[in-house]
Amino acid sequence: MKHTKTFSKAICLILCIASLLTLSACGEAKPSQIQVSAMDTVMTVTAYGKNADKGLTAAESIIKSLDVMLDPGIQTSTVYAINTAQGSSTVVSGQVADMLSKAYDIYQKTKSFNSSATGMLDLTLYPLVKKWGFMDNKFYVPNDAEIQEQLARRCFDSLVLSSFPNSASYSVTIPSYGELSFACCARGAASENAVEAMRQAGVTSGIISLSGNVQTLGLKPDGTNWNVAIQDPDNTSTFLGVISVGETAVVTSGRYQRSFTDGKGNTYHHLLSPTTGYPANNSLKSCTIICDDGTLADCLSTAMFVIGESNALNYWRQYGGFEMILVTNDNEVICTKGLMERFTLSNAMYTLKYKE
Repeated sequence: MKHTKTFSKAICLILCIASLLTLSACGEAKPSQIQVSAMDTVMTVTAYGKNADKGLTAAESIIKSLDVMLDPGIQTSTVYAINTAQGSSTVVSGQVADMLSKAYDIYQKTKSFNSSATGMLDLTLYPLVKKWGFMDNKFYVPNDAEIQEQLARRCFDSLVLSSFPNSASYSVTIPSYGELSFACCARGAASENAVEAMRQAGVTSGIISLSGNVQTLGLKPDGTNWNVAIQDPDNTSTFLGVISVGETAVVTSGRYQRSFTDGKGNTYHHLLSPTTGYPANNSLKSCTIICDDGTLADCLSTAMFVIGESNALNYWRQYGGFEMILVTNDNEVICTKGLMERFTLSNAMYTLKYKE
């Protein structure tokens, strides 16, 4: 069995090298940078200004804290406590509650975009994800009976999230047969919270790249936008275009990121459909979300990929609050109208279209 794995939502290339060289030469802005190993990837954190080092320390602390908190394999983690609570309540932080709330909102909103009225972002799909081997790289193709058995453990509808009065803590309860994972939003939450930690430390310009979950703080030191390249899903060493952004998050999900090929030559990716239990089978190669909220962008990138091109565009039209880049099997790059002045296609293999 051939295994291919990429620990990223997408490897977005930060194209600001020329401007950094110019600024550094003038002595006006020199970046401070660290790399943090967490959440199965290497995260690059860059900050500018006199408070840069302080900001990097704060960002690293947040990332490592969330890494431990959200790892279902660590017995002291919040997720492990939820999954082994046997139907009892578990006390969680505001950060966890925020992730649950945003994921659950998308789960409910996407129910109307498929005939089975099933939410397309289900954190309790975790037992099925494990069955496929995407958590430990022991890849396996379940049979129909095994898939139905694990689908029966989905219980996001039954999740109860409660807040404690005058407290920053919450409680969460899921049925005893359920398990959940924050894999679809953990990196987005990490980048969002790390950027806020940098801001609190006095940093006004910086960028975090969690192997594709890119989040920016302010503008570049010279006052111009950041340029973020979107990876070519067919050739991960190149990119298909560049988007100009201010302070925002840019997150991509794609079928090429984590996959394996069985002995019969069939390739399976990690973005599973909650309705079928199999990898989502539609016209998309990748989906990129651009919005201010890193956690939300991470959730949406998965959900919009799973529901497919037409439904994703209809979701955007109905709810808004984000922009989107879809790459199809026909090599079309479909951008929502808010990106008309911000996205530049640079790969001749693709055709650019805008949607309203």
